[in-house]
Amino acid sequence: MSRGKHFQRKRHTKLFAVLVLLALLTAYPFYEAYHLRQEDITLEIADLPADLNGLRIVFISDIHAGPFFSARRVWNLVHRINALNADIILLGGDYAEDTDGAVRFFQEAPAFSARLLTAGVVGHHDRMERNATLNQLQSAMVAANVVPLVNNMINLPLGEAKLTIAGIDDYTLGSPDVSGVARRTKAEEFVIFLTHNPGALPEANAALNQDGLPRWYNLALCGYTHGGQVNFFGRPLIEEFRMTESRYLSGWIEENRVPILISNGVGTSYFPVRFAARPMIHLITLKRK
Repeated sequence: MSRGKHFQRKRHTKLFAVLVLLALLTAYPFYEAYHLRQEDITLEIADLPADLNGLRIVFISDIHAGPFFSARRVWNLVHRINALNADIILLGGDYAEDTDGAVRFFQEAPAFSARLLTAGVVGHHDRMERNATLNQLQSAMVAANVVPLVNNMINLPLGEAKLTIAGIDDYTLGSPDVSGVARRTKAEEFVIFLTHNPGALPEANAALNQDGLPRWYNLALCGYTHGGQVNFFGRPLIEEFRMTESRYLSGWIEENRVPILISNGVGTSYFPVRFAARPMIHLITLKRK
């Protein structure tokens, strides 16, 4: 082989390798968006009531049923969650792209199945009303055996333990009443606080319970951020998620000695891709420390 042909072949090989790399980089964000990860975590909590020891909670958020999350994917998601045999299923909002879609989600999706309770808050997409209203959405949730927590709470006595799950309206498009919800809780209750948007956390941390005491909740579960959805060097590409304080972008944090989860969520917004923000569902087991 002549020297010229050798260099030409080498050049073609490098070009092919570059094209393959570019194709993989282009395809990977679509791959990541479709590959749901399950986080199994045992959450050790000091002074956890004995009757809550071993309680299994599934948390999911930001499904965004619609063009990027088909009815078949919804079916697979719900059946995967039900197979976890959770005691409680908690939903973090943004079930679809607008209120109409959220209503259809609860009308058409398979039923969630938890031993004790399924409950959820609403997100900002769920509050993008067109024809359906918030009241219609809440009615659809109730018909699907899901307790809507819109500035509301539900109390579950479990043996000697008093479990309270409290949720607020969406923090950006709704009418959230963080302090009002906090004032309805009591010191002897174990409170799980649900908010779609973690932007509510500073206000929640400053609120007081019925006894005038801080630290009114024992665990907070949030969605909204998608973990940034598309991140480059730790910075979200989508402006909406760049507006979230960095400590509230993704994962587990602790404030006031209280564990807080900001979930990456399940679906996508704007376009059906993710990068460095894999979709997640969470199976949380409470354990007395």
